[in-house]
Amino acid sequence: MDKINLSKSYDLDSHRRVNAKPVEWKVAEREKFLHQLRSSNKKTLLEIGAATGIDSLYFKEHGIDVISIDLSNEMISYCKAKGLEAYVMDFYNLDFANNTFDAVYALNCLLHVPKHEIEDVLLGIRRIMKPDALFYMGLYGGIDSEGVWEDDWCEPKRFFASYSDRSIRTLAGTYFNELSFHTIPLQEGKPHFQALILQK
Repeated sequence: MDKINLSKSYDLDSHRRVNAKPVEWKVAEREKFLHQLRSSNKKTLLEIGAATGIDSLYFKEHGIDVISIDLSNEMISYCKAKGLEAYVMDFYNLDFANNTFDAVYALNCLLHVPKHEIEDVLLGIRRIMKPDALFYMGLYGGIDSEGVWEDDWCEPKRFFASYSDRSIRTLAGTYFNELSFHTIPLQEGKPHFQALILQK
């Protein structure tokens, strides 16, 4: 993964994102995951690719002990301004001890991992999860593809990896137990959203 260009893209886009309201389906997704955390008595959560901390703050305000990480310095500055415990860190090098977290939340960040590197990233996430920990993995997909998105509004343009529903479930199921999977349709002709709740 080209970490330097990706970090630049999100540094520049952070100022737009900090004032953006999350769309309704994303609000509903995190609410469902919060309910699952509470019902299974999960207390600690790592958000990977936390951006400006909108979701991390939501979980914190609902009683979850949250740590936020992101590749972008600017994004982490916004997280800290919200009072979040936040660190500049990428998902290749999770600087936490084994079995640290009750849950991990990764919304639309793992889609930047090239397919030949995703197994190492998932193993790293699994390592820092406690036994029976929950993992929310959400990404855009529906077809198998990867490459730089030429129509990207961000500069530098970002790399995206996309999986068919079968492919992403097979991949995730290699390292985790699948508790649920569903898709959310978006714009016609565009990739849909894939939501997986997994367990170590």
